Amino acid sequence: MLLKTNNLKFINNSKTIKVLFVALLTLNVLSAQEIIEEKKEEKPVEKKDSVLSTFNAVKVDGVASVVGDFIILESDVPKEREQIIAAGGNLDGVSDCELMGSLLENKLYAHHAIQDSIQVSDVEIRGQVDYQVQQFLQYFGGSMDKLLKYYKKEDEQSFRDEMFEINKNNQLASKMQAKIVEEVEVTPEEVREYFDKIPKDKRPTFGTELKVSQIVAIPKASEEEEKRIIERLKGFKEDVMVRGASFRSKAVLYGEDPGLKQSGYIYTLDRKKPRMVKEFRQAAFALQEGEVSEPFKTDFGYHIVYCQKIKGQKYDICHVLMKPKVSNSAIKEAKERLEKVRQRITDGEISFAEAAKEASDEEETRKDGGKLINPETQDYNFELTRMDTELYSQIQNLKDNDISLVLTEQDRSGDTKFKILMVTDRIDEHKADYARDFLKIKELALKEKQLRAIEDWQSEKILDTYIKVSGKYRECDFSGNWLKK
Repeated sequence: MLLKTNNLKFINNSKTIKVLFVALLTLNVLSAQEIIEEKKEEKPVEKKDSVLSTFNAVKVDGVASVVGDFIILESDVPKEREQIIAAGGNLDGVSDCELMGSLLENKLYAHHAIQDSIQVSDVEIRGQVDYQVQQFLQYFGGSMDKLLKYYKKEDEQSFRDEMFEINKNNQLASKMQAKIVEEVEVTPEEVREYFDKIPKDKRPTFGTELKVSQIVAIPKASEEEEKRIIERLKGFKEDVMVRGASFRSKAVLYGEDPGLKQSGYIYTLDRKKPRMVKEFRQAAFALQEGEVSEPFKTDFGYHIVYCQKIKGQKYDICHVLMKPKVSNSAIKEAKERLEKVRQRITDGEISFAEAAKEASDEEETRKDGGKLINPETQDYNFELTRMDTELYSQIQNLKDNDISLVLTEQDRSGDTKFKILMVTDRIDEHKADYARDFLKIKELALKEKQLRAIEDWQSEKILDTYIKVSGKYRECDFSGNWLKK
């Protein structure tokens, strides 16, 4: 059953907040994700009853299916439908049988992930839960009481525990799928065969594509302002290390990292799993417990880091981030500087690529003549229909080799920057061409081969796994052999 891959693609395209909302709704069906404690293959009825006894206080429905060590309740299918619709999905024409097939598939992945000893990081999952809880609180105006009342949870810990199980089972399923296809590759000959077998009138249509380049001017704080910030951070360090002041108080009163407050003024860094920018990690991992670093600089500003506790490879740290203030005159200077660069390009004195290498303040694109890399494809081509909304709005009216006006933008740390953009190599919407669109065709061929690998894996594992489908769902015409006929 490949419904999640084929019929439910829209789930992957939902906005983050919608996905979080789905996670919230999923709390109501967590019972379908509980692992059965005792597996007795010879007496599946007893196993079902032992699971149901966990919920004997309120019996609202029965078990619709069992997959290995997991169960699916009769209520899970309508709830799955509600969740997908709440996330913005369109289920027109999707039957309850297809949704059941999707749930069976997910439980099969999770069950065999456990059988194959696939590991998921409890620390990483808890981090996901922490982030999700913060998003949920925003949805409920910051009130934990409202959140718990709405989802009928007795306390925050039980809410977090159930969120942990949801995230863990989803990760298990995801890692199992990745393992199935990790070694699947396609050769150039397979790509050619895939393309040739598609009838000409059925070949895919690719949307308008183009390349985008940019030159960025970032207003700079003065040297005096940067020195002032550094000296202030040094003073904070001396207060803590010499005078015994509270580092947390410094972070609360003077820190400018909003994420630190949301995390309870503690970040946990793991040497095995990079988090934070390189400079930050290097400073943190060089500390002993109770030490404070010297001031250091990142793209976000200047920091000092305090190491509160070391637990093996994990460091509990706090930090104070301070951003040098950029003057109005510096902002004006950066804009005027970029306007002069633009004029030189339009006058033909210098090419856009040369100007980017000479004048752009953006390291990521400067060496490449200002060319942006598509984060999805890792090449220079952008398809208009799949482009970031903000970038699309900035280039939609540009023709090939046109230079935009100077645009104002906020960078990831909230500071003002300016940029100019140019579009090149525009290719209008067209039917797939083997030579021009080889990389896209290769991707489609690879996906088809991966789907076949998943189908073969499912066919094998369905036969090897204890599966019981009950009630009306035994009448379904599943695309997978869930009924083992």
